[in-house]
Amino acid sequence: MRATTKLKSLLNSGKIVVAPGAYDGLSARLVEQAGFQSVYASGGAIARSTGVPDLGLLSMNVIVDHLASMVDVVGVPIIADADTGYGNALNAQAAARDFERAGVAAFHLEDQTFPKKCGHYDDKTLITKAEMVQKIKAARDALHDPDFVLIARTDAIAVEGFSAAIDRASAYLEAGANMAFVEAPTSEAEIAEIGKRLPGWKLINMFEGGKTPLLPAQRLQGLGFNLVIIPSDAQRAAIKAMQRVLAAIARDGSSAAMRDDMVSFKEREAIIGTAAYLDRDKLYAS
Repeated sequence: MRATTKLKSLLNSGKIVVAPGAYDGLSARLVEQAGFQSVYASGGAIARSTGVPDLGLLSMNVIVDHLASMVDVVGVPIIADADTGYGNALNAQAAARDFERAGVAAFHLEDQTFPKKCGHYDDKTLITKAEMVQKIKAARDALHDPDFVLIARTDAIAVEGFSAAIDRASAYLEAGANMAFVEAPTSEAEIAEIGKRLPGWKLINMFEGGKTPLLPAQRLQGLGFNLVIIPSDAQRAAIKAMQRVLAAIARDGSSAAMRDDMVSFKEREAIIGTAAYLDRDKLYAS
C-alpha cells in the first residue's frame, strides 16, 4: 500500500493520529519503533539539526534530501513541512512535485510571507488570502497521486485575529486542500471553536512550551481533530541528553557516569538495522 493511501486510511479510521516530529533517518526510525503510525518531518527541527533557526534559511533541495533519507528507512507515512512553498505559486508547485517524488504522504503549506518564521515566534507577516488560495490550487494541480494529503496552514490568529484565521482556513479548503491547520490557538476555547467551525480533517500542533495549551489526544479527537503533530519535543530531549553526556566527558574524561542513560553499542546497531544490512551484503557477495 502506498504511503499516501496508508495515511488516508488512518485519517478515515475515526481515531486521531499522533505524529511525533523527526528530523533525520535515525529519529524517524525511533518514532516508528515507538509504535507511532505516522512521522512528522518538522521543518523547524530539520533546520535546527543543521545548526540554524527556523527562519526559512534552508533551500527546498536541502529539505527534500532530508525527507528522502527519512522515507527510505521507515514504513509508516511521513507528513512533511513545506513552509511557504519557497516562494510564489510556481515555487509552491515545484515544491509539491519534489515532495511527492521524495515519497512523503502529505505536506502542509502556510500563508506566511517568504521567508517564514516558526509559527510560535512573534512578528509574523502574511500574504493575502487570495494569493494563498492560488498557491493551494497550484500545489493541488502539481500532485499526481489522488491520495496525497495537501494540508493548508494559516498563521492568521497572531496577525489578523481568530475570525480571520477561520475565514482563511475555510477558503483554503475550498481551493483544494484536504485538511485545515490553524496554527497557534492560544486557549482551549479557540481549539474547540476550530474543531466546530471548520469542516473535514483538521490538524493541530501540540508541543511543550508553545502558545497552544496542551490537551490529551483523546480530548482533541472529541473536539474534532484528526491529526496531532508534536514537532520538536524529541529533538529538545536529545539536545538535553547530549549536553549531559558532553558535560560528563568534560568533567571525567569519559561518559562512564552516563552509562545508564545511553543505549548500548548493540542496542544502537539494532535500532538502525545493521544485521539486516550485513545479511544483505553476504547475499550479494561473490
